[in-house]
Amino acid sequence: MSDEEFLEKLPPQELIFRLPPSFDSVEEERRHRKERLAAALRLFGKLGFEEGVAGHITARDPELTDHFWVNPFGVSFKHVRVSDLILVNHEGKVVEGRYPVNEAAFAIHSQIHQARPDVVAAAHSHSIHGKAISALGRKLEPITQDVCAFYQDHGLFDDYTGVVTDLEEGKRIAAALGDHKAVILRNHGLLTVGDTVDAAAWWFITMERSCQVQLLAMAAGSVVPIEHENAVLTHGQIGNDLVGWINYQPLHDQITREQPDLFD
Repeated sequence: MSDEEFLEKLPPQELIFRLPPSFDSVEEERRHRKERLAAALRLFGKLGFEEGVAGHITARDPELTDHFWVNPFGVSFKHVRVSDLILVNHEGKVVEGRYPVNEAAFAIHSQIHQARPDVVAAAHSHSIHGKAISALGRKLEPITQDVCAFYQDHGLFDDYTGVVTDLEEGKRIAAALGDHKAVILRNHGLLTVGDTVDAAAWWFITMERSCQVQLLAMAAGSVVPIEHENAVLTHGQIGNDLVGWINYQPLHDQITREQPDLFD
C-alpha cells in the first residue's frame, strides 16, 4: 500500500490523527530533525540498545544534503541532548559541534546516505537479539504479522572483517542494503533506514523485537511461516515509512515527556 492509498483510508477530518509535519523554513526542519534524533537516541538508550561507544543514528541535513547529524562519539545514548549533536560533512569532518565523530559511523552512514538519496535517517546499534540473529547469518522469516514489514524488504551483508572503518566496506554494506529498509550485518547487528528519523528508529525497534521472537520461536519448536501471498499482502499494509512514522509516535511521546532535558 502506497502512502497515498494509506492517506485515503484515514479517519474523518474531525478526529485527531497526527501525520508528519511540513515546514516553512529549512531552519525549522533542521531543528525538527535534530530534536527527533536526540529523542530517538534517548529511546535507544532506554531500550538497552547501547553497547559502550558502539551505535549511531544519523539524520541528513535538509539544506546541506551531503552532511548528516549524528550522536557524538563517547556520549551515552541516555545523555544525548540536541545541543550535543554534531554535523559531519562528506569528508568525515565535524563542521558543527564539540565532539569527534565515531569513525565507523562515518564509514557506514556516509555511504548509505550517498547511495540512497531517499533516505533521511539511518539507525545502527549492537542490540542483543539483532546480534544473535546476525550470528546465524540468516534473514528474518515471515512468522508474525509485525515481521512482515521486512518481508522481501531487508538484505544480508554476509561478511565480517572487523570494525568498519573503511569507506569501501561502507559501500559494500550500502550495496547489501540496496533499496530495502534494513540490512542484517553478519556477526555485527542490524541497520535500518527511513524517510524520517521516526521511521528509521521504528524499523530498528520492531526489527530487534522480531529477531527476539524468531529466536524464541526457533528454540521452542517447529515454526509455522505465513504463506508468501499473505506475507506480501501484510508487507503492503504495514511496511511503508508513513506507517513506521505513525507506529513510532507513542514511543516518541513517552521519551520526550519522561526526559524533556533532551531538548537542551
